[in-house]
Amino acid sequence: MTVSSTVSAPDWRDQDEQQPLVQIRGVTKKYGDVTAVDNVDLDIHKGELFCLLGGSGCGKSTLLRMLAGFEDLNAGSITIDGIDMANVPAYERPTNMMFQSYALFPHMTVEKNVAFGLEQDRVPKSEITERVNDILKLVELEDFNKRKPQQLSGGQRQRVALARALVKRPKLLLLDEPLAALDKKLRKQTQFELANIQDKVGVTFIVVTHDQEEAMTLSSRMAVMDAGRFQQIGTPTEIYEFPESRFVADFIGTANIFEGRVTEDGADHVRVETAFCDVFIDHGHSVQVGSKIWVALRPEKIRLEKSDEAANGANQSAAVIDDVGYLGETSIYKVKLPNGDIFDVTRPNQSRPTHAAEHLTWDDRVNISWDPSSAMLLHS
Repeated sequence: MTVSSTVSAPDWRDQDEQQPLVQIRGVTKKYGDVTAVDNVDLDIHKGELFCLLGGSGCGKSTLLRMLAGFEDLNAGSITIDGIDMANVPAYERPTNMMFQSYALFPHMTVEKNVAFGLEQDRVPKSEITERVNDILKLVELEDFNKRKPQQLSGGQRQRVALARALVKRPKLLLLDEPLAALDKKLRKQTQFELANIQDKVGVTFIVVTHDQEEAMTLSSRMAVMDAGRFQQIGTPTEIYEFPESRFVADFIGTANIFEGRVTEDGADHVRVETAFCDVFIDHGHSVQVGSKIWVALRPEKIRLEKSDEAANGANQSAAVIDDVGYLGETSIYKVKLPNGDIFDVTRPNQSRPTHAAEHLTWDDRVNISWDPSSAMLLHS
């Protein structure tokens, strides 16, 4: 059977009609007195590209190693395709793992590296040749099959490691920081290539990464981890636009987070009093009038206008530009509010300025404002 670009992965979003491929229930892993993974539950469906995202020591790699069978569980269970993995050793699991270092054999050619696992499994030679040729064509390395790893670029070595993992046709491919060894520009390019390959072969991917942009670009869904627990699970859009806590709002992207007091709670809106302005939010929340609440605003959602007249009204405030950062495609402005808080505001540089007067710069007086739908309420 050849690998074809017409392979159609199951729609993971149709969750009511399919049993999850991976079911994690109450999984806990301890190293002495340190709890690396703390009683987590998770379902991952066939065809997903799922990312485990978090900082160093959050437990994401430990969870991946337990899925692979390299670490034992202290409590809980892991089921893959309906089979409990409790007594299944790593080499018998329907998984394959791609490591951060790629671990290619330097003395072997590309095709020999890719064929190695099939040869160990004593697959017939004719089938090995067919499968290796198919997978190298898929990752666009068919013309490099006689080269050795040291004769390849970083991105090409990454694709060889991916081909070697996929050629065995696992039900679940585990990837531990797969793009970490690449430079920034190549990493961005390879993110889309990896997602495209996953879509073609239809294999379920679980990717561990600490890179937020990588997780947002790659994943169909993602889990944000901290201190061994999932802080939030959802699509990239859900995680970014609807964070459930200050930790998630601050960890994913950049957010201006400030405290306020609820003054009005309607079925379709909330009003919050803060130290610098009245905040009106045009979507309902379950909050109590008089309670303390946290509000978050993404920098790109804030409008910035040069003005000597102080803003007056909901969702706007006077400010002074405290610092400026020019990044080419965007500029970052740090603006100081009347109460002394500093907000980040980003603006796309959509046209080249032709006069100095068009620049916003240090100490300029400005007004900031945002739409009623842009503010995010955070309960914790």
